[in-house]
Amino acid sequence: MPELKCTVQTCAHNNDFYCSLDRIQVGGEGAKHAGETSCDSFCERKEGSCSNSLEMASDCACVDCSAKKCMYNENSKCHAGKISVEGGDAKSSSGTECATFKCCC
Repeated sequence: MPELKCTVQTCAHNNDFYCSLDRIQVGGEGAKHAGETSCDSFCERKEGSCSNSLEMASDCACVDCSAKKCMYNENSKCHAGKISVEGGDAKSSSGTECATFKCCC
């Protein structure tokens, strides 16, 4: 499993820059640039909501990836050693991206 770092502080799954999900989905089937990808597992953290303290964040996660042109995509799974999901103050998955994406085209 790749090491996963997440800077999307507005995501309900973000816990100290790690994701509390054990599996995430990266979108961007026709992507040629990182900005054309997204974390489709993004869920906006609502004001006044609390994260589940029982959810354990991990620096590793299974990453299902639909970005077919990424050099790390093998059979729809990410095989990069480390990945970074970015998006700062995103309000939806379209405001996020897989910053590790590298086009093999």
